[in-house]
Amino acid sequence: MTLHATLDRVTDRIRERSHKTRDGYLKKIAKAAEDGPRRAHLSCGNQAHAYAAMDDKEDMATTRKPNLGIVTAYNDMLSAHQPYERFPDLIRRAGHAAGATVQVAGGVPAMCDGVTQGRPGMELSLFSRDVIALATGVALSHDCFDAALYLGVCDKIVPGLVIGAATFGHIPAVFIPAGPMPSGLPNDEKSKVRQQFATGEVGRDVLMAAEMASYHSPGTCTFYGTANSNQMLMEFMGLHLPGSSFVNPNTPLREALTVTGVERAAAITRLGNDYLPAGEVLDEKAFVNGMVGLMATGGSTNLVMHIPAMARAAGVLIDIEDFHDISESVPLMARVYPNGLADVNHFHAAGGIGYMIGQLLEAGLLHEDVKTIHGTGLEGYTAEPKLDGGRVRWEQGAHDTLNDRILRPASNPFARTGGLKQLEGNLGRGVIKISAVAEERHVIEAKARVFADQEEVKAAFRAGEFTKDTIVVVRFQGPRANGMPELHSLTPTLAVLQDRGLKVALVTDGRMSGASGKVPAAIHISPEASVGGPLARVRDGDLIRLDATMGTIDCLAEDFDNRKPVAFDPASSSEGMGREMFAAFRAVAGPATEGAGVVV
Repeated sequence: MTLHATLDRVTDRIRERSHKTRDGYLKKIAKAAEDGPRRAHLSCGNQAHAYAAMDDKEDMATTRKPNLGIVTAYNDMLSAHQPYERFPDLIRRAGHAAGATVQVAGGVPAMCDGVTQGRPGMELSLFSRDVIALATGVALSHDCFDAALYLGVCDKIVPGLVIGAATFGHIPAVFIPAGPMPSGLPNDEKSKVRQQFATGEVGRDVLMAAEMASYHSPGTCTFYGTANSNQMLMEFMGLHLPGSSFVNPNTPLREALTVTGVERAAAITRLGNDYLPAGEVLDEKAFVNGMVGLMATGGSTNLVMHIPAMARAAGVLIDIEDFHDISESVPLMARVYPNGLADVNHFHAAGGIGYMIGQLLEAGLLHEDVKTIHGTGLEGYTAEPKLDGGRVRWEQGAHDTLNDRILRPASNPFARTGGLKQLEGNLGRGVIKISAVAEERHVIEAKARVFADQEEVKAAFRAGEFTKDTIVVVRFQGPRANGMPELHSLTPTLAVLQDRGLKVALVTDGRMSGASGKVPAAIHISPEASVGGPLARVRDGDLIRLDATMGTIDCLAEDFDNRKPVAFDPASSSEGMGREMFAAFRAVAGPATEGAGVVV
């Protein structure tokens, strides 16, 4: 199938925009690879330190067996990462069987946004991505590894690991998922209880029981938020094995896929004949494919920041106009909560990523000619893994959807577009996700109520102050202000107002959760208010027009352009819960439209 004209045009635009940075990046990783296998160039003393604790130190010192480094985000605070506790032993056994040696190169932090939502710790969340990238760099700086295995799943962890993997792009990279937890309380029921709690209809005991029934075992949360969007992304970009993203933890197939991932890592080092450095996988086409997957699945808006940051680490420059143009051409093929009632287990059972990739390839909506850890070409990612005598065997995946209420063909999608829109106007540039927003709410024109944080919004709600159509402006939530926390705890409040018949919308320089849904939310507005961006000039009562159809976001006050911006007071977010340690990050963070990066 001929490549769709928009994808061709967007890819060329990215390639042209990135010509100098990508060329410099490829030269850098080529130079790093010139020395050949890594540890042979260390002195005897260096090597002795590196091997001292290893049972197979003789192999490491005297043979040319590839040495595989594990970078792990294991902790048991994150349900998605708890299964990784047992992975190093499994990987060592698999590595030895494949003729390799294995070491845990280092660990990276991994925080749970589900725990920190609405709390001061959430202001460390986005910056944890850059800390993870830095920790990955520390782990790999020993220069002992011929390939790296990355164990990470959730919100900032995968993007941080990819930034690290791209920075060490001469080293082959294989990402190993842990899988989603089995289905628990349906997400729509959980959401209903949250709204009932917000209005006082049920008590905390009912809320707690619902939450515990939803988040109930090892594995990623089952809704289609940032964590599961990350897993989709790694498969669309060729850094996971085909069909591996949504296999549940602690199952025979999950273990067999991990073993196969180790075997692939051992096979693609410079010591063999199939050398595949990570930097060659992470090219312009791979990132375009990732954006296509994001739109086709209705994935997390957080990836609109993470993809540009990951791409910059590989010398590829992506702008929000690229997301917009791809979204306009890629159909929404999946309905997974919050865009529908199904969870990721239902999505996987209906045909999952393999079905989607097959459909998108047939429609000319993916680059097939890419490098992946599975081999050359994305066609291999239409296959489905099966167990055969304890080993993984790939067979052709579903060519027809197994549940058209969850997954539809590209020719008959749920929506013609991916539902992500670029917004631009006198309030700045940002994005809005409308895949779960009713069409009659795509244009909201109403007077503004201006707040400096989400707790002020909830206090006004409890006081009964929202009685008319309102655009809620929450400013000073950008990366340079307070680290750009998610404002997910506003979702039940705004949803209640909407259910009461009011037209409401959120406009913010902050983030919403990857689970943002039916309430219109103009997010990532840049320049942010704390650096004098336009949101700092908005006043209570200003008429604001948010038009997702035309892609505009404007304040209609006649004197708006002549106003002096309100100054940002950092006192509320500069100390406590570790925030004082991140002052240097806040001082240099880039704009949200470029990924809000610190290290890229």
